[in-house]
Amino acid sequence: MTKAHTNSSANSSRKYFGTDGIRGRVGASPITAEFILKLGWAVGKVLARKGYGKVLIGKDTRISGYMFESVLEAGLSAAGVDIHLLGPMPTPAIAYLTRTLRAQAGIVISASHNPYYDNGIKFFSAQGSKLPDDIEIAIEEQLEMPMTTVDSAELGKAVRIVDAPGRYIEFCKSTVSSDVSFNGLKIVVDCANGAAYHIAPNVFRELGAEVVDIGVEPNGLNINLECGAMYPELLRQHVLKEKADLGIALDGDGDRVIMVDSEGNILDGDELVYIIAKHRQQAGLFHGGVVGTVMSNLGLEQALDKLNIDFVRVPVGDRHIISELMQRKWILGGEPSGHIICLNSTTTGDGIITALQVLSAMQYMQQPLSQLKNGLHKYPQILVNVKVKDMCNLADRPRIQDALKNAEIELGEAGRVLLRRSGTEALVRVMVEGEDAVRVTQLANELADVVKADLAV
Repeated sequence: MTKAHTNSSANSSRKYFGTDGIRGRVGASPITAEFILKLGWAVGKVLARKGYGKVLIGKDTRISGYMFESVLEAGLSAAGVDIHLLGPMPTPAIAYLTRTLRAQAGIVISASHNPYYDNGIKFFSAQGSKLPDDIEIAIEEQLEMPMTTVDSAELGKAVRIVDAPGRYIEFCKSTVSSDVSFNGLKIVVDCANGAAYHIAPNVFRELGAEVVDIGVEPNGLNINLECGAMYPELLRQHVLKEKADLGIALDGDGDRVIMVDSEGNILDGDELVYIIAKHRQQAGLFHGGVVGTVMSNLGLEQALDKLNIDFVRVPVGDRHIISELMQRKWILGGEPSGHIICLNSTTTGDGIITALQVLSAMQYMQQPLSQLKNGLHKYPQILVNVKVKDMCNLADRPRIQDALKNAEIELGEAGRVLLRRSGTEALVRVMVEGEDAVRVTQLANELADVVKADLAV
């Protein structure tokens, strides 16, 4: 059934925290050394009330990570909290190590798939999950207080965890059966010059694959630059050139993955979720259903229905997916962007672990990646981003609502329309999905034009 959706950020009442921590352009408020120093202090003060415990800090490879690692360390120390420094590590690795090292919290310095000139801070709880809302609110309240420093004898100490990469590599390998081997497979792995550059290739090599690695020479400025999950065309070219069995592209912080089959076809998160769900069902390991988002393709919903697998949609963001999975006691969810959650293996989106699940499906079903997606027919889907100055409630704009209704009527039962405010940028995302690619494109542009006229900069 066609549905027209509008949604607002769940964090609209927050001053700093967005849908995935705090993110922005380096040097522009709030992503400044001064603010991040105080943020570290505020986090330390809030956590100190909960009891003594160390905090882990990890980062991706963008150049500003050095600066923000130092000021976070200083702020936490001023609040009397000990710090363990992990260096460059994928976001999901920090979630895992926070849990296994019994830390009170983990801090990730990363802007994920954004360019090098952006950066951000996000947090994990002691359980390796996103911080509860009440803790984020308490941190924002603490930020309004004047910064103080504990007595010198109570200052936090900092140590570096030198074996963090090895610990995480072994964890990733442990998420597949011990009899799984990728001997004979040739894989291209694109690490986006990001946080997984020294980890992902080793995981697949140690499981027997021949690995051609690209995007493994970070210089602080080339993270996500025409490579990785945001630019899978580079991976596609290398897969065809190397005559590889498949390719794996991660983003800058390693929490999302896009894959390419031996024929050069690009597989997004919807297709990977479908493959994992189908494999688990055939292996008798699947219980419950799949959680997608409002951006998940209608074709995924229909393909899962043919397998008698339940499917529900939530707003965009892994926080919403994980919350729904836990509430329903399901284990699999994901987004077209390649951010996929396998709760039976880890607590957050993990590009390496997702790829391992897909490779395990290949081995179990004895089929190449190009065949595993059979049964899923994706509808043409067009996404247009509109820069806006007025981030008001879209439901309060009559012209926009009229355009939405008209598009919904025209598409009928075979399509969807979505208007969504970005949680990290001053954008409205316009998505139209339907059977006719030409008309879908026209409708998306027409609707975007209405949004521009009403709200644009």
